[in-house]
Amino acid sequence: MSDVPVCPRHPDRESWVRCQRCERPACPQCQRPAAVGVQCVDCVAEAARGVRQPRGTFGGALAGRDTVVTKVLVGLCLLMFLAEQVLPRSTFNALSLINGPYANAFSAGLWWQPLTSAFLHAGLLHLLFNAYALWITGGYLEPLLGRLRFTVLYVLSALGGAVGGTLLPGTADSQLVGASGAVFGLFAAMFVVNRHLGRQTGQIVVLVLINFVISFYYAGISWQGHLGGLVTGALVATAMAAGRRRRPVVQWAGTGAVAVVVLALLGYASTLY
Repeated sequence: MSDVPVCPRHPDRESWVRCQRCERPACPQCQRPAAVGVQCVDCVAEAARGVRQPRGTFGGALAGRDTVVTKVLVGLCLLMFLAEQVLPRSTFNALSLINGPYANAFSAGLWWQPLTSAFLHAGLLHLLFNAYALWITGGYLEPLLGRLRFTVLYVLSALGGAVGGTLLPGTADSQLVGASGAVFGLFAAMFVVNRHLGRQTGQIVVLVLINFVISFYYAGISWQGHLGGLVTGALVATAMAAGRRRRPVVQWAGTGAVAVVVLALLGYASTLY
């Protein structure tokens, strides 16, 4: 009498159904539906290892439409705003970028201020506008660029906003806070990305112009920080878009060059006061 076939993963179970790939017996727990018949879990896992991870239009790894980085960034802005309501003013000053000849903590060695200041806001309306703009632009850009590229774009745009806020004229003795520089970088990236994809860009241009007019009209809004973020975001997005056919070398080389310039300018800004 021939031996009763058993599942290799569960030897105590009779298994009369065989995998279509390896032809080994597979119990109901180890069976996976296939185009024809079933396959065992081991063959399914082996096939999955050989499948290349899907990439977006600009080379970023795709993870569905889940914009997790955008959600984290918005959440950080909200969390920091709540913290501002209970923390002492000295903590807020230590995290924000104070630009002026008599109070520039950045030059005293608080190197994190150009980045942490991008998560602080001067009021509820300021927070809500930036959070909404980040949610919309991030929801569009993150699936196209991928999580890593989108994160790099956001961080460099925020630092570029700090460069504009500290080096361009008209910002002496001011406290620079807010995600506006990074958001303007995302606006610029949307323009560049849509141009490369052959999509409509007119609404983005109008949106940027309106916000710049508001920046000039109302006191206390740093058009310098907006401009710095806008230029940085445009340069980073151009590098990422230019490397579509020879990625990722071209993309990261161009992005790295932008990062070096931004960091060098921030280093220079820290020595001025």
